[in-house]
Amino acid sequence: MAARRFDRIASMAPSSFLPLSLLVLSAIPMASGHDHSSTHIEEGETISADPIDTILWIHIFIQMFAWGVVFPLGMVLGIVKSRWHVPVQVAGTALSIVGYALGHMHGGREFKHSNVHSKFASPLSLMLFAQILMGIYLKLHLEKGINGKIRRFVKMGHGILGKALPVLAWTQMLFGGITALGFCQGEHVGQCLAHFIMGSAFIAYGILLTILLLVGQLWLRRTGRSQEFFDSAIIAAWGMVNTFTEHRWGTAWVKNDWQHTTMGVIWWAAGLAGVWLSKDRDGRPQRNFIPGFVILITGWAMSAHPQELMISAETHKMFGYTLMAAGATRIIEVSFVLRDRPGVSEDGRQTSSFQYVPVFLLYASGFLFMGATEEQMSFVAGSGMDHVAYILILYSLAFLLFLFVNTLITLYDRNAAPDVPHKDIANGRLGPRVNGNVPVRDAQEFELEGLMSDDEDDSVRRPGDDDDGLNSLSTVGKNSDGMAH
Repeated sequence: MAARRFDRIASMAPSSFLPLSLLVLSAIPMASGHDHSSTHIEEGETISADPIDTILWIHIFIQMFAWGVVFPLGMVLGIVKSRWHVPVQVAGTALSIVGYALGHMHGGREFKHSNVHSKFASPLSLMLFAQILMGIYLKLHLEKGINGKIRRFVKMGHGILGKALPVLAWTQMLFGGITALGFCQGEHVGQCLAHFIMGSAFIAYGILLTILLLVGQLWLRRTGRSQEFFDSAIIAAWGMVNTFTEHRWGTAWVKNDWQHTTMGVIWWAAGLAGVWLSKDRDGRPQRNFIPGFVILITGWAMSAHPQELMISAETHKMFGYTLMAAGATRIIEVSFVLRDRPGVSEDGRQTSSFQYVPVFLLYASGFLFMGATEEQMSFVAGSGMDHVAYILILYSLAFLLFLFVNTLITLYDRNAAPDVPHKDIANGRLGPRVNGNVPVRDAQEFELEGLMSDDEDDSVRRPGDDDDGLNSLSTVGKNSDGMAH
């Protein structure tokens, strides 16, 4: 038994086990820190005045590609159990190792050792290292004895960590951006947290709505609850947090404390109302307008925030308008496009083009809000760029992420969903084609078809036998049965 297991492991070495092992060994240094020089950083600053050099730019683009594109793609391939899962993840790991090394070889701009991007890199690298180890263990297919019990937990951990890594990578990329520019220090920390957390939440909401729209409609029906139940519950919970965290209790009310706190109040109040309206009087799932209205009124409140810089005021105004449009189109979608139904079709595979509008606007709202901190606005104002160009750049980023998310969901759907058999329709009848023609299956139907008027044909059909019900391959037998009766 042991000999056969060793032979299996040895046979894997040339193809996949050896490259994975080498990647594990090369990933070990990623978990350890590496000091940078900080001799050119002035007192009270977190970065030096030097420009970002070419090596650091290469580091940024490689890590964004590896963690933001390759790993999420590999995650989806792993979910659908594709044979390309391991090669893609190996390529992502190799790129991330190269990018990590370049991050410690750059010249130019210097950073303080205590920056958040550097601190978060170590636990993120350890998680990637653990993910590689679990992947190698699962690749060995050790299922006998104690391994049969361990494998179940390793598989679960591998799946959970694999799905968490894109979220953690998003966080690390945000940390990298603020570290590279020296933002979000001292008194700016609170505002940065509010903008980046709230902006990321809008984007996450948009991603979840995209998933539910394209592949989650049947899952929603199985839960026995409407989508507004889950949306309203999250809105209520978020409002509770905002109510008690947006103001430092015991201190004077300053600046936008009143707006932020009352916004939290309306979120939990409206969220509770949305939860209540998510069931009709008979306890069945019911759609409602509450989540869309909360988004709309939040956008209105955000657009009215007073700002010191003109570019900041215009960016916040556009953010508010975009969020208001997302809420308004969401209400229109639920009330008029879907007419309170769960979806466009019963099988959950059809969508209306209008349903993408509120979803995309949430992506755009998130990017606009994340790009509207005080330091970012001062930076853009000093660059000579006007608010129109800046807003168009943020909308472009939203479109790129929207495209990538739709691509990943389509990749999952085409590889995970069972193939729906194609049914040819000719002359209003269903049946397989032979040389482009529908064969005649029933001589009686052929002889009587020209003698029967449309009214007679309708009168002999049973209630479920119309052309819209595609439950069988042919209507021939049904018409014959109807005449017999």
